[in-house]
Amino acid sequence: MAREFSLRFWGVRGSTPTPGPETLRYGGETTSLEIRAGERVILIDCGSGARKLGRDLMEREQRDVDLLFTHTHLDHICGLPFFQPAYDAGYRVRCWAGHFADPRCLMEVVSRIMSPPIFPVAAETLKGVTFETFLAGSTWSLGDVGIETMRLNHPGGACGYRFSFEGRSLAIITDHEHGDAEIDAAVEAFVEGVDVMVYDAMYCDEELPKFRGWGHSTWEEALRLAARAGVKRPVIFHHDPARGDDALDRISEEVVRRHEGALVAVQGETIDL
Repeated sequence: MAREFSLRFWGVRGSTPTPGPETLRYGGETTSLEIRAGERVILIDCGSGARKLGRDLMEREQRDVDLLFTHTHLDHICGLPFFQPAYDAGYRVRCWAGHFADPRCLMEVVSRIMSPPIFPVAAETLKGVTFETFLAGSTWSLGDVGIETMRLNHPGGACGYRFSFEGRSLAIITDHEHGDAEIDAAVEAFVEGVDVMVYDAMYCDEELPKFRGWGHSTWEEALRLAARAGVKRPVIFHHDPARGDDALDRISEEVVRRHEGALVAVQGETIDL
């Protein structure tokens, strides 16, 4: 039997957490993903959803994880100060970033958000954490999991990932803005034929002109890309904090109509590849 290769959504929201009655069905936590590939656990980003993820890892006694950042804007890192395994020397949490040339930069970013007067507990208390680096565009592996990476078009830089495990593939592209022809062509080649593509869809096409330069895409662009690149299952992700459940329901209906197998990401759900 094939070993497990799954993706669980612990946070699907962009920009800021949005708890409340309007986000109950799709979730209000910011980006936090968990990949299980055989015995290996790989986390993508550490937004507010990572608080519950960390607690779950400790209950499972999953003591060895790799945490890969797409980038270090606050909505993607704000959960690290509340990620319980990071404080326990009995755990190994290797934090990776590919949009910096030096691992000290990642450590410095974490230190900035975990320092007075912003936060009362210093980054030095993260006894379970080590900081690693790679260059976006490189190809490497974690055990049996192959990892391809690429540079995305986002203010301050961002990194896209493609994971391969026992003949199955998963791409995660968030945050990215279309408009740079060279990078757009590279993204299309990068996701070609992938089984599941989790894609930045912060806006709708009609909204995007107001937010040019903010570094995000649309759900319509995600589906157009999926059709061109032969993506089997595009997943709409990084929901606008102003978009409530009813609006996402309407988008979900249209997404399913336009691309068989496509879906809108829901906090707490798991995709088995």
